[in-house]
Amino acid sequence: MRRGFPWLTWLVLAATLLLWSGNWIVARAVRDDIAPGIATAGRLIVVLLILLPFTLSGLKRKFGQLQGKSVLVAIGFFGGGLHLAFQWLGLHYTTATSATLYLSTAPIFILLLARPLLGERISARQWAGVSVSFCGVALIGTQGQLSFASFNVGDALALASMAFWGAYTVFLRMRRDDLDMPEFLAALCVMGLITLLPWVGFEIMQGMRTNLSVNGTIAVLYSAIGSLLLAGAGWAYVVKRLGAARAGVTMHLMPAIAVMLAVLFLDELPHWYHGAGIALILAGVALSSWRARLLQNANER
Repeated sequence: MRRGFPWLTWLVLAATLLLWSGNWIVARAVRDDIAPGIATAGRLIVVLLILLPFTLSGLKRKFGQLQGKSVLVAIGFFGGGLHLAFQWLGLHYTTATSATLYLSTAPIFILLLARPLLGERISARQWAGVSVSFCGVALIGTQGQLSFASFNVGDALALASMAFWGAYTVFLRMRRDDLDMPEFLAALCVMGLITLLPWVGFEIMQGMRTNLSVNGTIAVLYSAIGSLLLAGAGWAYVVKRLGAARAGVTMHLMPAIAVMLAVLFLDELPHWYHGAGIALILAGVALSSWRARLLQNANER
């Protein structure tokens, strides 16, 4: 870990987690002001307008000899926009309190997808952790009723968003290109826009809300500049100084932050099944990743 100003690192970490958590609150707040696909596409366009003046020449120069293009396409498909569109669509049908608790399922999806994509073996203990976590998912998604028929469609979409994020994370480990971070983000946004074209076309044909209201415009700008650019840069800063393992554990603070924001700005109150569900999810994550986290911490010392 780097020395210097540790308080600054923790301050940047707090701001990063707050910006990411706030994205879920904003999406729930403006659900009637803008269609999910239009909002996601708008976010990507804003980021491209900011990045392309600095990255276009580099992307043109590197594109012909770029390695791992198929992996980049997969990264763009899973992480370029669809996962956020699922998130925004899900928040039309479920509360931000419920949806944000699924953030803690990301390590579980990464574990499950690392098996077919990276060939990593899943131990019996890890399978047990997956089972415990999905018991928590079922408890939240059915609002404590534990009936498949009562599983909320919004919760299912939020869960799909985290599955896409898990796939995106696994494919990131398979990158072989030489793009720097701004170039990679620009390429990711371009690929995300391409994958969103059918979604946006469907929304337009269905006559969904495509004109930006003031609230919708503010939400898109927040999602683009705050949640993607500033939070992304902040996370890179934090990981470099704390290490991936220590920084990664703090991701589990996001559901708590988001629940508090939902209480403050959306008047949502958590129920007993939210607490019981997130406890099971975190217990499953701890069970499935405890040994791996110990090894990673040892390697970073």
